[in-house]
Amino acid sequence: MSRWSFAILSGAIFALVVATAPLLAHHSFAAEFDGKKPVKVQGVVRKVEWTNPHIWFYVEGKDEVSGRTGIWGFSGGAPGLLGRRGIRRDSMKPGDMVKVDGFIAKDGSLNASGGKVTFADGRNVFTAGAEDDIPK
Repeated sequence: MSRWSFAILSGAIFALVVATAPLLAHHSFAAEFDGKKPVKVQGVVRKVEWTNPHIWFYVEGKDEVSGRTGIWGFSGGAPGLLGRRGIRRDSMKPGDMVKVDGFIAKDGSLNASGGKVTFADGRNVFTAGAEDDIPK
């Protein structure tokens, strides 16, 4: 193989590795959350981050299952997926009272999947991603 061919092949491989690196950053539900450990947090929405690849929303409250209190971070589905379900950026706002059913992060932190959100008026939305487990 000539030096020129080797350089082109090396450059192509490098470009492929760099282009696919972001795909490795996306983890499955099972890699991040424990589907056998549910959480049911009731409290006040403090912050909503409507960004790709998943929305995040933060609820200050208490988990009915473990009794732990604090500001819980919930991972939801992609903004586009939620939009197709009729959930908009302004569907959940800071100050809203909610109950969130999900599954705790495997690292034991106050992070969880946010599968189902019930608002004070009884309205439910499903914020889970397409690949996420849904709380029953």
